[in-house]
Amino acid sequence: MQKSVRYNEGHALYLAFLARKEGTKRGFLSKKATEASRWHEKWFALYQNVLFYFEGEQSCRPAGMYLLEGCSCERALAPPRAGAGPGGARDALDKQYYFTVLFGHEGQKPLELRCEEEQDGKEWMEAIHQASYADILIEREVLMQKYIHLVQIVETEKIAANQLRHQLEDQDTEIERLKSEIIALNKTKERMRPYQSNQEDEDPDIKKIKKVQSFMRGWLCRRKWKTIVQDYICSPHAESMRKRNQIVFTMVEAESEYVHQLYILVNGFLRPLRMAASSKKPPISHDDVSSIFLNSETIMFLHEIFHQGLKARIANWPTLILADLFDILLPMLNIYQEFVRNHQYSLQVLANCKQNRDFDKLLKQYEANPACEGRMLETFLTYPMFQIPRYIITLHELLAHTPHEHVERKSLEFAKSKLEELSRVMHDEVSDTENIRKNLAIERMIVEGCDILLDTSQTFIRQGSLIQVPSVERGKLSKVRLGSLSLKKEGERQCFLFTKHFLICTRSSGGKLHLLKTGGVLSLIECTLVEEPDTSDDDSKGSGQVFGHLDFKIVVEPPDAAPFTVVLLAPSRQEKAAWTSDISQCVDNIRCNGLMTIVFEENSKVSVPHMIKSDARLHKDDTDICFSKTLNSCKVPQIRYASVERLLERLTDLRFLSIDFLNTFLHTYRIFTTAAVVLGKLSDIYKRPFTSIPVRSLELFFATSQNSRGEHLVDGKSPRLCRKFSSPPPLAVSRTSSPVRARKLSLTSPLNSRIGALDLTTCSASSSPTTTHSPAASPPPHTAAVLESAPVDRAGVESSPAADATEPSPCRSPSTPRHLRYRQPGGQTADNSHCSVSPASAFAIATAAAGHGSPPGFNNTERTCDKEFIIRRTATNRVLNVLRHWVSKHAQDFELNNELKMNVLNLLEEVLRDPDLLPQERKATANILRALSQDDQDDIHLKLEDIIQLTDCPKAECFETLSAMELAEQITLLDHIVFRSIPYEEFLGQGWMKLDKNERTPYIMKTSQHFNDMSNLVASQIMNYADISSRANAIEKWVAVADICRCLHNYNGVLEITSALNRSAIYRLKKTWAKVSKQTKALMDKLQKTISSEGRFKNLRETLKNCNPPAVPYLGMYLTDLAFIEEGTPNFTEEGLVNFSKMRMISHIIREIRQFQQTSYRIDHQPKVTQYLLDKALIIDEDTLYELSLKIEPRLPA
Repeated sequence: MQKSVRYNEGHALYLAFLARKEGTKRGFLSKKATEASRWHEKWFALYQNVLFYFEGEQSCRPAGMYLLEGCSCERALAPPRAGAGPGGARDALDKQYYFTVLFGHEGQKPLELRCEEEQDGKEWMEAIHQASYADILIEREVLMQKYIHLVQIVETEKIAANQLRHQLEDQDTEIERLKSEIIALNKTKERMRPYQSNQEDEDPDIKKIKKVQSFMRGWLCRRKWKTIVQDYICSPHAESMRKRNQIVFTMVEAESEYVHQLYILVNGFLRPLRMAASSKKPPISHDDVSSIFLNSETIMFLHEIFHQGLKARIANWPTLILADLFDILLPMLNIYQEFVRNHQYSLQVLANCKQNRDFDKLLKQYEANPACEGRMLETFLTYPMFQIPRYIITLHELLAHTPHEHVERKSLEFAKSKLEELSRVMHDEVSDTENIRKNLAIERMIVEGCDILLDTSQTFIRQGSLIQVPSVERGKLSKVRLGSLSLKKEGERQCFLFTKHFLICTRSSGGKLHLLKTGGVLSLIECTLVEEPDTSDDDSKGSGQVFGHLDFKIVVEPPDAAPFTVVLLAPSRQEKAAWTSDISQCVDNIRCNGLMTIVFEENSKVSVPHMIKSDARLHKDDTDICFSKTLNSCKVPQIRYASVERLLERLTDLRFLSIDFLNTFLHTYRIFTTAAVVLGKLSDIYKRPFTSIPVRSLELFFATSQNSRGEHLVDGKSPRLCRKFSSPPPLAVSRTSSPVRARKLSLTSPLNSRIGALDLTTCSASSSPTTTHSPAASPPPHTAAVLESAPVDRAGVESSPAADATEPSPCRSPSTPRHLRYRQPGGQTADNSHCSVSPASAFAIATAAAGHGSPPGFNNTERTCDKEFIIRRTATNRVLNVLRHWVSKHAQDFELNNELKMNVLNLLEEVLRDPDLLPQERKATANILRALSQDDQDDIHLKLEDIIQLTDCPKAECFETLSAMELAEQITLLDHIVFRSIPYEEFLGQGWMKLDKNERTPYIMKTSQHFNDMSNLVASQIMNYADISSRANAIEKWVAVADICRCLHNYNGVLEITSALNRSAIYRLKKTWAKVSKQTKALMDKLQKTISSEGRFKNLRETLKNCNPPAVPYLGMYLTDLAFIEEGTPNFTEEGLVNFSKMRMISHIIREIRQFQQTSYRIDHQPKVTQYLLDKALIIDEDTLYELSLKIEPRLPA
């Protein structure tokens, strides 16, 4: 308990000093002691509302202080004196002035004071009274009472004014009513007067004529009204109203059917299962019931209310006002968001519960109810997923037949906009956050953390295991440890590729990742990829022979450190091709796209953000495209919906090519187009770049229309529009009579300003060809300049003569080096085969004079030709990039389609015949041709058919003679062989759930059959033993096999074994399980927790993220994800646009599957073990297993 109060002593001393110096009242007073009736003389000082007292007038430190605010001061009587004393002393005491200070705080004793003189006492009382602010408080209270009184008066006056106003309005209304009645009475009276006067005088014949006239007038009126009604019935407005009413009637019927479906879901499944969960032997838990039927009952109650409102509106037909019903419904529809999020998990929980034989039997009993009409529970759980899109469609149709002046037009439009917004939110929660969740998951795995992964524009590309080879000076490999590194764990690295960075990590024994201290985070804008070692380098030749050409280099040139090289070794050529293709594409996105946007800086003055903002088609919705708020790796909004033409246009847009867009397109293009259409578009871009590329894309290169050349190109009539154009302006440096000088063009990339500018420095030689040059003076003249990747010498070429003696750099991939410069090797001929010129670099050199005026011999026409040359080279580079990615990562497309393969070969051969092809483009084309035309010689992997058809294998061994390690390794080998054989096109279209699934997805069905066969084999092997001990030993051995599979990252094998052990035929054998050891049971629980379907396989997903490939995941987990995506969103919108957000989600899952398919196990095939595992004669069917289980352990009597 707190016994003291802290205060600022320094501040209190300062106030005491001010009180002594400037106090309102100062002087000696006697203060009554608290413990006795004794008085002590103190020196008091009053400052503002604080009273200090000191031991003496000269004391600097106060003995105490009192806060006087809110206190009161009163005169006090002299205290009675006990006993008789001297008369003079009594008189002196009686003459003293007593007064008391009463404080408003509870628990604080009053302060009793006295002074010698009455006048002095009154002054002290007055000063203390002023310091207590009592007058101010009283005045405040008085003002507050006055304010409350005035407020009450104002409120009373307002009420009275409102009452008077209402009375006046009522009187005005009554006066108007009375006036109208008087006028009506006067008119009636005027009409009656002549009738009454003439009625008596009329002739009977006249009366008959008037009756006939009245009849004729009535008949004509009725005929005219009938004509009007018939005309209206045939009018467009009436037709629109009939359609509108029909839409409402259909909506009421659909809502009635939907409520009936929800009623069956709740009363036929949810409530009976709740009762079953409360029984003595529950087949399902209450948590599982809540997980399966989340919000189902609330949704039913909500739609029952909505349906009752609709029926009430129908009763008031033809006046159908529906907007207020939607106003009531809209705030409650957020419960659908939770239902959509939970839908996938609910289906997983239901599938897991069905493994329980009792629950499965009970569920089939419920589904046999005639009200279900043969529909399963999964069907009823899927109905709410489509209700909000159904409402949106209905509102679209209603608005189409609702006039603009209709009373509820605005309300219906508001309801439609709110429903569409809710639908987008539900869709984005499933799609747009996948990449962010992936980045955060990787960031949490890294012990040191990684801030670059918190950037939302950082898109994950791929991950995998590579071996890092140590390198020495000048990038040459050390041969001392090469032979052992491939077999040791010390060189193994877990690598992650993103659109802007490349992460290299080591994995600890606990599964956590640690970034390398040096070179752990590589910024791709500082990197240059070297795919193949230079053939002239003897050391690289040796490394190629050692590694089998599986190595590639990443040359890193940081701006604030010395350059270094990272050498990585891939497990296979296919894996290397995939890595190098993705890395080079990411580097191209960062560099080439940035360079091409500012090559013509003196004309366009266009930077990347302004260029994107200026083209509204890149970020504003249109009839054929719709964007999301998320940006892709090129800082451009991601496409949500688009037509096929716009997707192909984005694929070939020269300004940028996002790696995530390219992966998504190549994974899913067969859903909305064909390979022939894609290849035809690429061929058009290559052959006719100016006519095939949209004009808005060419505006980057021709930003101004100052010359007529650009207009001539756009109209398509130039003779230079064909592919076979004249040679570009020479790259050689023109000779002048001026001394040696350097000219530099700086192209600063807007993508990363901290890296610095790209310097293109050209050196012009002396005009006399016979002039001799010393090595120290200047480089010898040469007509062709050689490009080299090297750090830029800020002092100029002439200040670094040693740079000319360096060796040529190895051939690079089609990615732009960070610095480029001309180098003239003295006395050597330029070798085009070793020229490391990327297309964007050559383009920049071709226009190197653009920033400083035209050089001698270059007029405006030639400078325009440079632009044409750049566009052609950029188009070629784009086509080669897409083809390289397509061929290296999607080779199955060409294996299954020979016509497509021949067309691509013809296109590449045509590219090679181009006389203006740059050396780097020629090399890239040759590499693609080589990869496409050669047979799959690297495919030395076993196939399941080969294993099954082995006839010369030894006799299969029995279960007892095989070790747990042998069984686990061969199960893992078989599972991975089956898993990697699935082509990715089988994951499209949900073919495994169709009637012709065996024809559409044969490999997925084969994987499912293999899973069932392995699970049946485990169960059959256990049930083959008659005695309890043998069965218990078999269970312990299979659990050990499952644990070894877990160590081998074969989680599919773990699930095969645990699902067999959880079968009702084995799980019910209580006597057998009693013989199983506690360690085995604990291990079994650990394995089941790892592969549990709870939370959408939350634990298994986390485990897969923390493991190094090779691994075999459970395929059903990914098939469930794909089924959820396919069921929840359509492939096309109502306008016929491709739902590219859905394509992006599908591609994300396929990339994760292929990541595990590409890395193989290094396990030797043992025929004797695989023959046992694949022997179907050992498998016992499910019914026989259960009958055998009942014989082994009969049911106990009830």
